[in-house]
Amino acid sequence: MDEFQLIATTAAGLEACVKRELLELGFPDAKVCSPGRILFRAGTEGLVRANLWLRTADRVLLLVASFDTRDFGELFDRTHALPWQRWIPADGKFPVGGRSYKSQLSSVPACQKIVKKAIVEKLRAAHGVNELPETGATCTVEIAIREDVAQLTIDTTGAGLNKRGYREAAGPAPIKETLAAAMVQMSFWKPDRQLIDPFCGSGTIPIEAALIGRNIAPGLNRRFVAEEWEWVPSGHWKTLRENARDLIKPPLPLRIIGTDIEPKAISLSAYHAQLAGVADDIHFQQMAFEKLTSNREYGCVICNPPYGRRFEKTPDIMAIYQTMPEVFRTLKTWSFYIITSLNLEQILGQSADRRRKLYNGRIECTYYQFYGPRPPKRRSDQQHLPQQSEHPEQAEAKAPSAFGGLADNASNQAEIFSNRLRKTARHLRRWPGRGITCYRIYDRDIPEIPLAVDIYEGRLHLAEYDRPHDRTPAEHADWLDMLVKTAGETLGIRREDVYLKRRRRQRGIAQYNKVSETRSVLKVHEGGLEFEVNLSDYLDTGLFLDHRITRETVRAESAGKRMLNLFAYTGAFSVYAADGGATSTMTVDSSKTYLDWAKRNMSANGFEGQQHRFVRADTMEFLRRSPRSGQYDIAVIDPPTFSNSKQLQNVFDVQLHYSDLLTATARIMPEGGVIYFSTNFRRFKFDPDTLTGLEVREISRRTVPDDFRNKRIHRCWRMTVR
Repeated sequence: MDEFQLIATTAAGLEACVKRELLELGFPDAKVCSPGRILFRAGTEGLVRANLWLRTADRVLLLVASFDTRDFGELFDRTHALPWQRWIPADGKFPVGGRSYKSQLSSVPACQKIVKKAIVEKLRAAHGVNELPETGATCTVEIAIREDVAQLTIDTTGAGLNKRGYREAAGPAPIKETLAAAMVQMSFWKPDRQLIDPFCGSGTIPIEAALIGRNIAPGLNRRFVAEEWEWVPSGHWKTLRENARDLIKPPLPLRIIGTDIEPKAISLSAYHAQLAGVADDIHFQQMAFEKLTSNREYGCVICNPPYGRRFEKTPDIMAIYQTMPEVFRTLKTWSFYIITSLNLEQILGQSADRRRKLYNGRIECTYYQFYGPRPPKRRSDQQHLPQQSEHPEQAEAKAPSAFGGLADNASNQAEIFSNRLRKTARHLRRWPGRGITCYRIYDRDIPEIPLAVDIYEGRLHLAEYDRPHDRTPAEHADWLDMLVKTAGETLGIRREDVYLKRRRRQRGIAQYNKVSETRSVLKVHEGGLEFEVNLSDYLDTGLFLDHRITRETVRAESAGKRMLNLFAYTGAFSVYAADGGATSTMTVDSSKTYLDWAKRNMSANGFEGQQHRFVRADTMEFLRRSPRSGQYDIAVIDPPTFSNSKQLQNVFDVQLHYSDLLTATARIMPEGGVIYFSTNFRRFKFDPDTLTGLEVREISRRTVPDDFRNKRIHRCWRMTVR
């Protein structure tokens, strides 16, 4: 048997990878004969070499015959006519598997029985025996019928080729070794580039990359079923394994990096790398994805992030994907390769340079490829360039970076922004001398730069407002970084003292959620009082600068009065009222965080004692439970546009509930009591006719400070109880 036909099977989508491997292994006639099957010719030595070296194939099958068949009689006769005795000895074990696709013979069990019966009769006659004990070497036969074309094969591999022998245990959602190897082969990674897998799990992708980089045969340390066959010389296995060991390359010039947030995954990965013989070529480290960074140039990220398919979906999974543009944009010269079942392009807000449909187990996935710039070519690289059909190297150089980058007009925008800041800074340069040390210096003055920029005693706070643009998320993040840098340099403020937040309309309980854990807390001063602000951790800093005049108005009117502060936030109005001589203050908010903050503000200004009370409660519930009496003389109500109470799950919508809110407040105030009501809801519609017992006067125009170009930053009313 000098030569025969073999089939390398593989998962859908990897046929080109297997074909390329076979060509490189010296099988020039390799061709894809059907989905998931690559046909090639070889002798016994080639059979051994294919099993030892194929990285992306599932198994190697000996093709006994291929023929058309549409009835069971024909299937029996064609099977019986084949020389099965050449492959299966008298004592050989030959289980029969089967599959059928779009064929007349659709009953797989029936096909298996007929093939088994035909082989039994042929072997009895050929070997001259009455019994076939099936106690010897295993020769697994398969009848595969596709569109009425039958293929009869014998498996030469045994356990699938993905069973390299190093993975004794698996994480919660492992990727097959063959798929991991294909992902590395389809990337631009080379041993002189850094490779990082930030979701390494049980370590499969880094280990397969190390095996490829060091040219270690994937089947070197495992057994194959064909090793038991007498007609395959045992010397082939010994000789080719020795040759494979001689071909192993020295340790990699750069260690591959595998990270994962789970410490158990890191321990498991390190153990598997040790079994695979590549422990010194990989550095495993416990690390959250958002911490990913590198100072290496021209690296590759190859990863299999969680999909949320096999296990219960959690918000954390989507948060990982939404973080990718921010993380990847810091690696300007890198390329990125991600397999997932999710619509990655939609989540990341940009198209991949290339995508390929693959299957991770039974899950249909897409392998997304984002190309960074191509590194300078060296002469030593020329002989190792990948084939263009699989690796369009020129595509890697089409964009300056895979994620991020600035448009041509970015520098012009930065210059315009800088000029505007410089002009406003000159106009407001005397304000600190007048006692105003926290103020707005830019208020969306330029439409295409929708930022609010506030100064807090030498610190800079930038808040971005959502506006349509054509930048990808990563490009937008780079654009914002440019504006942050521009603002700091223009105003002479260090980068570490400049803070940026994305401001969007907050729904539900999101208004209470942190956006950071930096805790950039400082004490600032306004109107001779001291306030704590947090420039980093929350969407708002703790001091609404647009209410500076309103707070002064409340202070001037609070002497000898009992003050009620609803939706109190951090209690700034309570502090002003106490400083104005209020006999008592009642500060109400549903958030413990903000109520504790209000207590600190009151205490910092020396206002302590039983006359200053703090109540954690839903505002509407608080008003319903308050006794019907004139217990407050002045009230301040500055509600959010929309809110859910964490405790009571009550929904508050300022447009729907403002009338009930004001009526309930007036109910517990005496005649002549004053209510200050304000809202930042731009589309708010106020109808005084819905209120009874209140004399209403809008004072919005005179309560918006001069540093706010947007004179509709809020609306404010003064109401008197009749």
